[in-house]
Amino acid sequence: MELPPLIQAFVLHFGEMGGRWGVNRTVGQIYALLFVSDRPLNAEEISVALGISRSNVSMGLKELESWRLIRKRHLPGDRREYIEAPDDIWQIVRTLAEERRKREIDPTLTLLRDILMEPAGSAEERHAQARMREMHDLIELLTGWADDVQKLDNESLMRLLALGAGVSKILDFKNKIPVFGAKDRRTADEAGS
Repeated sequence: MELPPLIQAFVLHFGEMGGRWGVNRTVGQIYALLFVSDRPLNAEEISVALGISRSNVSMGLKELESWRLIRKRHLPGDRREYIEAPDDIWQIVRTLAEERRKREIDPTLTLLRDILMEPAGSAEERHAQARMREMHDLIELLTGWADDVQKLDNESLMRLLALGAGVSKILDFKNKIPVFGAKDRRTADEAGS
């Protein structure tokens, strides 16, 4: 299986980026190949296309399966297992976000909650806990927002992302709206200071 130059460039780049994303180069290459493939591939085809051993392919597929980024299936009349990446790019992003949260964010929140439950004895510990509480509250806010975003359908998610800098313009405009009920007509910016 000879990869066309366009696909080969993508696969090689994904392999190099894999290390920055927390997976090894082989796993990145396997996923890139499955992502752009127009059909499910079996492990032997992946091995030949990427020039890597069958055992490395098996380990890479196990890693991708633990991330829930691939599906295994059988084709009629063939005993081999075939592997494919989900077609829906938004589902891939949602899955990646979920898995990264489980592996990176949730353990940090658990640690912060445990530490914040401990009594602080010294002024140094109270200061440290106050800083950790700020971190905890920010992460909680971000994960709550991420949970809400995860529930959006693809079209709504695209519209949200298309807003881009428009969101900051809306927030700037909101801060200039007068606050009613106050003695004077202060803006929200002035009322907050």
